[in-house]
Amino acid sequence: MIIVTGASGQLGRMVVNQLLERVPAGQLGVSVRDANKVKELQERGVRVRKGDYNDAESLAYAFEGASQVLIVSSNNLGEEAFQHHRTAIETAIKSGVQHIYYTSQMGSSGESSFPPMVDHAATEMLLQASGRAFTSLRNGFYAGSAIMMLGDAIQTGILAAPEDGPVAWTAHSDLAEAAAIAMTEGTLEGITPILTASETFDLAGIAALASEVTGCPIKRVVISDEAYRTGLIAHGLPEERADMFVGLFQAMRNGEFARTDDTLARLLGREPIGMKEVLRASLAGRSL
Repeated sequence: MIIVTGASGQLGRMVVNQLLERVPAGQLGVSVRDANKVKELQERGVRVRKGDYNDAESLAYAFEGASQVLIVSSNNLGEEAFQHHRTAIETAIKSGVQHIYYTSQMGSSGESSFPPMVDHAATEMLLQASGRAFTSLRNGFYAGSAIMMLGDAIQTGILAAPEDGPVAWTAHSDLAEAAAIAMTEGTLEGITPILTASETFDLAGIAALASEVTGCPIKRVVISDEAYRTGLIAHGLPEERADMFVGLFQAMRNGEFARTDDTLARLLGREPIGMKEVLRASLAGRSL
């Protein structure tokens, strides 16, 4: 049986839908904190069990009978995220899981300015030391984050943010398909090459694309890290999260997300979805 954690989230749900195209529903299970959010999966024959990264006993129940588990990375930061991942990995091993899959990121590094990348690197070290077969999917930076950074720029005509750098923005749906292929065909082992779209764009490029798609001119304006941080906090973001986003821009400037690789295209058997298509879908109210 294949178990997917975090199946009520965007990536996890997409992975399950991709798996349902490849294996019978009776061979799939999900581990979620709130089963009510995935009732449609249960109706399709997927096994639904409550599992929480803070509760090893619940994870053991959710992982029961699994040969493969996909651990979707925690939304938390720092030590809490690391503990979540460690609990999931240790529980998977105790449950007899033969192969552990983990959603890492292309910028995974203990030296990154962006805190989640440090968490990914620490988790990858756990996987390497586990003695269990694993695949750490080094996903390209989510294209949805570019949409988030665009914010209300289409309405205001201004995209104000700190100095950045080129990023290989990659669609959730492509990464979900890649994960499903890896889990059903055994095509990726260990720490993978980076799984990215074929092009990179900085925010000036995103503004230009959005201008082209919408017909509304958008100007890219560079502001200081401190002004950006102050604005985030003024809008109610906790300081830790504000610092995280400032670290993201520092990492972008350092080129941590600027590489591309053809592994994703080869895995999918086609070109990955481009950023222009992601923008068009977002404007139409769809997620890719």
